[in-house]
Amino acid sequence: MTAAAPLSIYLVATPGLEAPLAEEARAAGFAGAQIVEGGVSFPGGWPDVWRANLQLRGATRVLARIAEFRAMHLAQLDKRAHKLAWSDFLTPGTPLRVEASCKRSRIYHAGAATQRVAKALEDTIGAVITEDALLRIMVRIEDDLVTISIDTSGASLHKRGFKEGVAKAPMRETMAAMFLAQCGYTGAEPVLDPMCGSGTFVIEAAEIAAGLLPGRARSFAFEQLPSFDPFAWADVRGVSAPAKTERRFYGSDRDAGAVRMATENATRAGVADLTRFEAQSVENLEPPAGPPGLIMINPPYGTRIGDRAPLVPLHRTLGTVLKTRFRGWRVGIVTADKSLAQATGLSFQPMLPTVLHGGIRVALYRTAPL
Repeated sequence: MTAAAPLSIYLVATPGLEAPLAEEARAAGFAGAQIVEGGVSFPGGWPDVWRANLQLRGATRVLARIAEFRAMHLAQLDKRAHKLAWSDFLTPGTPLRVEASCKRSRIYHAGAATQRVAKALEDTIGAVITEDALLRIMVRIEDDLVTISIDTSGASLHKRGFKEGVAKAPMRETMAAMFLAQCGYTGAEPVLDPMCGSGTFVIEAAEIAAGLLPGRARSFAFEQLPSFDPFAWADVRGVSAPAKTERRFYGSDRDAGAVRMATENATRAGVADLTRFEAQSVENLEPPAGPPGLIMINPPYGTRIGDRAPLVPLHRTLGTVLKTRFRGWRVGIVTADKSLAQATGLSFQPMLPTVLHGGIRVALYRTAPL
């Protein structure tokens, strides 16, 4: 398989964030990027796979789709899987794991489908099937259509490689990046998070402003594939140079432990000089010196009955502070509770699709400049 051979490249999206991911992919030069079920798809070669893993902030993982065929029963799946040119994509003897899912198909037993494809890999290229293998072959059977993909990412792409400290109910970096984009953030303005937790919004915003690639400090599963060229990869990694920015990014939290954690995370990410974190309550929040920008907040929202009552006054206070002190700033609030967003008294723009976050549907509430 040559580096230029066309692949169907599939970006897995956080459910509800397919549209901003497609926009990000197109802006990054992935021509033909379009929304498909569960993510974004575009044609390309292996260098595009590498670049997508390295550069895209909103993708959960990058799959290379290598085969698609119909199978009505397990014997048919077995036969087709044995006929695939696995050696075009995988090195013989490579440790692999196989995962299958079945939906609305006559083949309904995912475990049996996994076994058939794993056996084909063992028989054809001597693959070593093991649960802890870095490389994963993904088999999706939907409406009797079998799609076989290589997960080229390895660990989920929200794992940038910097965040050791994590607060309760952390916002994933991939989600934070897409919420920032949906608020119109491009890196040209300051960002402030008054309930910053482990600092995800602030650090992500600083990285964007500084031109730091999200995958710069981690490794990827595609480095195990025969198509991988370390010299060409070095060229891909070296394309983007960090940018100079005058902007600064601010986080605060009532919890001094969270502030310490956020500061350490920012240091590991290389944006300590662009970020400022301090322990303080919402009541004492003041705008930093300089131009107005974007306030991004993922405030606490009660997921159990009885949790919500003390949160209403907190949101009222937040709204009052923002309206009276932050003229010209825009606000983005991520919450699962519409009534808590409304308790701020802020006027929100038309709603975007809800997003699945840790099994809970959340929404982004956005304002125009206050």
